Amino acid sequence: MCVPAAFYRLLPVSIYLVFALCGSCSRDERPAEEPDRALRATYRQPTSGADDKWRAAYHFTPPEQWMNDPNGLVYHDGEYHLFYQHYPDSNVWGPMHWGHAVSTDLLDWQHLPVALAPDSLGYIFSGCAVMDYGNTSGFGSEDRPAMVAIFTHHDETARAGGVVGHQSQSIAYSTDRGRSWTKYGGNPVIPNPTPPRADFRDPKVIWNERTDSWLMVLAAKDRVVFYESADLKTWSKLSEWGSGQGAHGGIWECPDLFPLRENTSGETYWVLLSSLNAGGPNGGSATQYFIGEFSDGRFTLNESFARRLAEEGPQWIDYGRDNYAGVTWSDVPKEDGRRLFVGWMSNWTYAQQVPTETWRNAMTVPRALQLQRTEKGPILTSLPVRELTEHRRPGVELADRRIEGSLTVFEDERGQELAASEIVIEIDLGKSDAAQIRLVLKNEAGDELKLGYNRRANTYFTDRRSAGRQAFSDSFATGVHTAPRIGTGERLSLRVLLDRNSVELFADGGTTVMTDIYFIDSPWTTAIIETTGGAAALTKSTVFPLG
Repeated sequence: MCVPAAFYRLLPVSIYLVFALCGSCSRDERPAEEPDRALRATYRQPTSGADDKWRAAYHFTPPEQWMNDPNGLVYHDGEYHLFYQHYPDSNVWGPMHWGHAVSTDLLDWQHLPVALAPDSLGYIFSGCAVMDYGNTSGFGSEDRPAMVAIFTHHDETARAGGVVGHQSQSIAYSTDRGRSWTKYGGNPVIPNPTPPRADFRDPKVIWNERTDSWLMVLAAKDRVVFYESADLKTWSKLSEWGSGQGAHGGIWECPDLFPLRENTSGETYWVLLSSLNAGGPNGGSATQYFIGEFSDGRFTLNESFARRLAEEGPQWIDYGRDNYAGVTWSDVPKEDGRRLFVGWMSNWTYAQQVPTETWRNAMTVPRALQLQRTEKGPILTSLPVRELTEHRRPGVELADRRIEGSLTVFEDERGQELAASEIVIEIDLGKSDAAQIRLVLKNEAGDELKLGYNRRANTYFTDRRSAGRQAFSDSFATGVHTAPRIGTGERLSLRVLLDRNSVELFADGGTTVMTDIYFIDSPWTTAIIETTGGAAALTKSTVFPLG
């Protein structure tokens, strides 16, 4: 859970006083295990008003107030659970709670009451959740298995008083499908180490089938630390990894670690995700990945991936400005077989200044991660979950066109169709000589959003500098965002998801991905493909409205 130091200075004195009083309570005075009684019984329905024009149609947004990192992603009994960092009393960051929602298809979400609230040990920072079907913890039973949340307790009173070791790892459990929670009386299960660490947070836990034990990875400033447990209560440190690897210059956060099969050979690798604030490829926060092996309690880089890092630099799961702190779902059924991912769709550089008032921030569309073989070794790709295609309405299709200058592929005076839509474009580069091919979205207010491919630089790009409101932050729209074309071949494919305030570009089967938000006051009405420096051979263009 990222918290830039400047944010603490913005917290009202009353918040410090409340948690100073709470923090003064002796841990021994708390019952061994007690339900969290600080929670609201129900959520209000999503607030409506002037913010409606920006509230996403098919991306997750909180009903109201502040939201950041996704937490506790877990599947159980037909439901995908999405917990998230949430401050229910303000639209800026504050004492962190875990908000909660569930879905049966990853797109339509039911809002539930707050799951975890601050207590005498501190705020509830980021973490994960797992299903303890083997009842290793003793919290559940065969008929009612425990859903166990593992999270960081952040003692703000201690931090404000200069205590370095103010973060520790704790657990809570639910035996009613995540509807009510009890915090473990033995918290914290992993105290801050000696010597103390200021940044010691964001645990992610999986069941390691190789060792028949729970495996945790958590972030510790410029690296990750691995722990092992038989029962989720008692943990032993295994190793550390990451110092000097990949991108640096900021704090490592929200790690994830999981095995994943490469889609051609079937060989299994281990993937490590690590979010970084700051130091992203286009400024601010972003999430990098590593491919390697985890054995004997240690992570080691795959040799081909190590060469890629040395030759090309950090590898990012998304090169846009607005995909951060993403992690994957636990306990997705084996017959499904997917590794499902979602990220926070904002950037710490401006997240607290965006122009929404009644609610703040959204999640990316859920994505399926895959390992794809290339000549340089395996790479991580991501594409929207297949459930999204079920929301497509009949599309407007063009094919086999030569474009030199511009071609309008969609026009709607009301803009309703492009407010939530998917655009698929395919170009035959072997029959094209254009220096640049771009998709331009326009509206009646004169706004423009541009994205596309620069052939000379072999890069993809997004440009929101003329797309709606920007005055809220000097760092929001400072230049064109770029990403390398990682895919090869003469077939250029672009899959573009548009929502009321976001664009997600999946190029070449998800080998290059870019996510950006924007704030336009009227919806896009027109989609145009433009070329410069030559012509492009369009083989396919389809605009699907999304229901």
